[in-house]
Amino acid sequence: MTTLAIGVIGCGYWGPNLIRNFALNEKVKVKYVCDISRDRMDLITRTYPTIKGIDDYHEVLQDKEIDAVAIATPVGSHFEIGHQALLHGKHVLMEKPMASSSKEADQLVNLAQSKGLVLMVDHVFVYTGAVRKIKELVRAGEIGDLLYYDGVRINLGQFQRDVNVIWDLAPHDFSIMGFVLDRFPKSVHALGSSHVKAGMENTAYVTCRFSGSLMAHFHFNWLSPVKIRRTLIGGTKKMIIYDDLDPVEKVKVYDRGVDLSPDPQEIHKTLISYRTGDVWAPVIDMTEGLKRVCDDFLDSILMKKAPLSDGIAGYRVVRMLEAAQESLISGDFVDIPE
Repeated sequence: MTTLAIGVIGCGYWGPNLIRNFALNEKVKVKYVCDISRDRMDLITRTYPTIKGIDDYHEVLQDKEIDAVAIATPVGSHFEIGHQALLHGKHVLMEKPMASSSKEADQLVNLAQSKGLVLMVDHVFVYTGAVRKIKELVRAGEIGDLLYYDGVRINLGQFQRDVNVIWDLAPHDFSIMGFVLDRFPKSVHALGSSHVKAGMENTAYVTCRFSGSLMAHFHFNWLSPVKIRRTLIGGTKKMIIYDDLDPVEKVKVYDRGVDLSPDPQEIHKTLISYRTGDVWAPVIDMTEGLKRVCDDFLDSILMKKAPLSDGIAGYRVVRMLEAAQESLISGDFVDIPE
């Protein structure tokens, strides 16, 4: 079996999780961990003595034995490191969001394609059993025609230094929505407020318009007394509630809705009947999403295939974030080009 060599750049909050999953995967050897913090690097190298800790990522890129890199640094550095990695012929796994602008994201996608390299974004939730089950239900027509999509992702902290609450939290929900619905909105509107640091929104509401009558709405907040990770998807047949914090029943399907009277003679009365049926929780695969991310990245390199959350998916999420940011400033709906 071919064993790939990888370097992980950044070992702050998410980097150690990547290292843990790669270290347990027989398809890859983690050769380097890179971070500007000696304390963080020392913690990793004590835990994994075979991994070499360095503070200059250029050393990783210049090592011809390295096949791929995983980038888990602040958003503002993603483009520069990712761009340099691709130029050095390395496959790249990037944390979300993949870049600070759609122009940067597009450049990375084009560069990876021109060099025949895998470019993947760690949209970890699309790899979880819960989200995969929701997509299965939607694709099978279980909930009927889509009516609305509502998401809440709120908690107390963690405040980011370089991005606002939309750029921090929304990539999760935007990537989940794009995966489940298999389409992205036509336009986006955002409202936000800065209560702690001027110009850095910590509370925001984002509304998305699709073709037809489908709408989506999201609430993002760093100042909530409770942590909530909940999504509600409504259809003409059934409704789905996805609660990521529920340890047992993350997905529940409700056979509930309304029906208009089919009698043409009664139509002027707008008779509505309420349908209340069963509630059931499908069996969910509890495999860690990040394990699937790492597996998909390595398999994509070895099998020369596109990963599920490829650079194009990452670009689309960045374009939505960019449109939401434009809307925060203008106060208007911002169109998203095809």
